[in-house]
Amino acid sequence: MVALAGVVLGASAVLIGNYYYHKSSTNESCMVCHYHPEADDSWKKSMHYNNGSGVMTECVACHLPPEGGIDHFAAKAKMGMKDVWSYLTKNKEDIDWDSKGELEHAVKIVYNESCKSCHVNLFPSDISDDGVAAHLYYEQKEKEYDLQCISCHLNVGHFNPNYQHARMTDVPSSMGSALGGLLAASLGSSTYTEAAPVTSFQNFKETIPGTSVHVDMVAIPGGTFAMGSDQGDAYSNADEYPKHNVTVSPFFMSQVEITWNQYWAFYAETMSEGRTPPETIYANNSREDVDAVSGPTPPFGTPDQGWGMGDRPAITMTHYAAQTFCQWLSLKTGKKYRLPTEAEWEYAARGGTTTPYFFEGEPGDFTNDSFWNGIFGVDTTGINHFVIYANNARNRTQDPSKVAPNPFGLKNMLGNVMEYCSDWYGENAYANIQDGALDPQGPESGTEHVVRGGMYSDDAVNLRSAARAHTNHDAWLRTDPQNPKSIWWYSDIKGIGFRIVCEVPEGIATN
Repeated sequence: MVALAGVVLGASAVLIGNYYYHKSSTNESCMVCHYHPEADDSWKKSMHYNNGSGVMTECVACHLPPEGGIDHFAAKAKMGMKDVWSYLTKNKEDIDWDSKGELEHAVKIVYNESCKSCHVNLFPSDISDDGVAAHLYYEQKEKEYDLQCISCHLNVGHFNPNYQHARMTDVPSSMGSALGGLLAASLGSSTYTEAAPVTSFQNFKETIPGTSVHVDMVAIPGGTFAMGSDQGDAYSNADEYPKHNVTVSPFFMSQVEITWNQYWAFYAETMSEGRTPPETIYANNSREDVDAVSGPTPPFGTPDQGWGMGDRPAITMTHYAAQTFCQWLSLKTGKKYRLPTEAEWEYAARGGTTTPYFFEGEPGDFTNDSFWNGIFGVDTTGINHFVIYANNARNRTQDPSKVAPNPFGLKNMLGNVMEYCSDWYGENAYANIQDGALDPQGPESGTEHVVRGGMYSDDAVNLRSAARAHTNHDAWLRTDPQNPKSIWWYSDIKGIGFRIVCEVPEGIATN
């Protein structure tokens, strides 16, 4: 009898456990901890719920590994404990739901093997040629580059009206109403007929002939400053040594990073039709006697990530595209526009200061990686006034109006998006610059370019005026399936943009 009772109790426990195991995997159970109106609404508008086949995908089908393996049980247990803890300790009203819809978060909670278990056929009969090319690339490079389905199909589980997964051609009609409107505005009826005259060394508004857009340029006086960091400076890195004196000649610099309005004016006038071979574009754009430039091919999807265009910084373009923009602007205005050298950039960012930032405070005051800040919290009062970064960006770029300028009158020199410099990157570049050098330009060659200023997702220590970084060209094109890969648009970096420098025309006094 005792044995029989044990069997009955054991079987009952298994049945009850199995019941609650499956009960806890229902959509209703998931909603207990995860429910918020926007997620529920976006899910019911998505292809995984609202589709022609009538098949509805459950939450766990995407947010857990496939059933039947130890990974499924382990992930479910881990997620369950995390969800219970969050349910008991967190306020739903304080959660940044917008950031939860970004790719950086989605790849942590969607399992690629679950996508593949449902979507066995990557080449259905109605797939486009671009889709075939992209899926072939995925099959070939999945393991090498750790590619994930959600990188290209972010909106299939939760619909996002600002997300578009398609090659945009036939500008502006099929590029969407928002982008089409911007392109129309850049070539609207109220267009500038001539570039701004520069007769003195003072701030000016560059008017771009044939467009409705302008660029606010700030006069940056020349001077000598200490570039880089001393060994032992808090949070400094080896590529910032040795600190050295540099003299910079006067120049003009755009007050903010080049905006979408400005970049689409360039795009609308110069865009290349089809897949112009890179070598042809390079040859045309590098000629000394060129009177026009070839511009970007159409991007995949919406390169602003759905965050908004207008006066927000233009992002995801390559260093080459930024250089070509400068060449186009030079031809349009008759002035010499280019990317800033690294020395010019740091000089402008410091704005005459010698401290880690152009505002009061030390990296240790603002970093999230400090033991004491982790306990007592970070005092962001000062830095929030000047910088868009991890603690206030909501994981996306922001309009320049959100911050105050530095002492030179420049906005977003630190944070928002990383900015290209003209210099090739060299880890030991500073060791090869003579102390007191005039207008240094870095190494003569290299494989990556310098980027400065940090981005919206960076911790404050990466936003110091002396902090250096560089492009990661191959990694930033990791999921681009084209062959050859794009020379205009990056597929795997969001927080990259640029601002421009205008050389002082001959005959203009700068003293």
